[in-house]
Amino acid sequence: MRNMATAMASTLALVVATSASAATLRGGMGGPAGYGNLVLQPNDDNFSAVQNSPVLINFFGYSGRSFFVNNNGNVSFGQGLSSFTPVPFDGHAAAPLIAPFWADVDTRCSGCGAVYLGSQSPNSFTVTWNNVGYFGEHGDKLNSFQMTLAGATSPGDFDIEFRYNRLEWTTGDASGGAGGLGGTPAQAGFDAGDGSHFYSLPGSFSSTGALNFTNIKNALGGEAGVFKFFIRSGAVLADDSSPATPLLPSNVTNGNGGPGFGFQFQVQQNQRVFVDPVVAVGYDFSTSFGSPIILSALFPDLGDPDGYTVYLHDDLVHPYATHVGAYGNPFLVDFSAAGGVSGFRIAGINAVLGLDPTNPTVFVTGLTFDVTGPTMVDLTQTPIRFDTNSAVPEPASWGMLLLGFAGIGGLVRRRRQRLARA
Repeated sequence: MRNMATAMASTLALVVATSASAATLRGGMGGPAGYGNLVLQPNDDNFSAVQNSPVLINFFGYSGRSFFVNNNGNVSFGQGLSSFTPVPFDGHAAAPLIAPFWADVDTRCSGCGAVYLGSQSPNSFTVTWNNVGYFGEHGDKLNSFQMTLAGATSPGDFDIEFRYNRLEWTTGDASGGAGGLGGTPAQAGFDAGDGSHFYSLPGSFSSTGALNFTNIKNALGGEAGVFKFFIRSGAVLADDSSPATPLLPSNVTNGNGGPGFGFQFQVQQNQRVFVDPVVAVGYDFSTSFGSPIILSALFPDLGDPDGYTVYLHDDLVHPYATHVGAYGNPFLVDFSAAGGVSGFRIAGINAVLGLDPTNPTVFVTGLTFDVTGPTMVDLTQTPIRFDTNSAVPEPASWGMLLLGFAGIGGLVRRRRQRLARA
């Protein structure tokens, strides 16, 4: 039996995320619920017998077809895992694992569903956690989510898909939770266990964030509640981040400048990540990394004849770069001469362009970061809105942001450039 002396967290007043935007689970795979055969009998922390994948898996060092379905919201390779409290992915997992929702799943409760294994095609398999409860034996809140692995063109290459249909709890009692929330909430993503390759979905380790998996996605135009990742050649991850399919905001922030947008993602050396902020006539980018980490920014061409103006957050008076993208100038701004920056402002986006501050598809920006290996980055972007009645930027955005950044003048520090960039 598990140690029940774990301290219980105080009850949290959290709003359970609705499933209005949730993804539809894949079905039609036979079995008692349409998700294939029952792979795990009602249990707490068990894992399945070894399963044989129709897909050859080449996963950052692991190569084979054997896998285990673990009750606690993940699939592992090489050995089954019974760990019920998630730990941050850092490339050092006990076994390579892919986790749509690593948390303390308990299917012994009355009215709870089960875990199924099925297939919709000869080169794929799907694991479904259907209406599962949480430890210990609670069925008052239920989760339904899926993971599909599908083979790609070359042997060993495969795609990962997560689908979130119903999320009402994030934490079991023994992980410090109360009523299915708080404590150490769920984590989603993957960890290759090779010391280098790992990824956590935005919102992991936050009850509100994890419940929101049903409402967010990682592909422009994709279905809400669906995340896709592409593993190629055993060591190359295509995360669907490109100018055509940028990462979308994972949360809304409320700073002194009004509503902004937060992103959380993993970057690797020499990788450019495209994010899709919401802007009107300008915006502020900032990170909470603790050191200057942004090395460059690649802005889109919207046909603005004067281009853009870029300021550093420690000097909002003297431009760092002017006429960006105009008169033959490049749209790429290099911050490496400043030793990298923790944040910057882009201004001068022509109001005539009519960029909607609530439209997350109007201004795609590519960023590179000063990192030597996989690194999680928290990035905040706050739009500078334009008031067409007064023909000046709204004081609630512009003036308050000036005050805010004036109060943290040490945000951007100069340093020696540590890494050369192509």
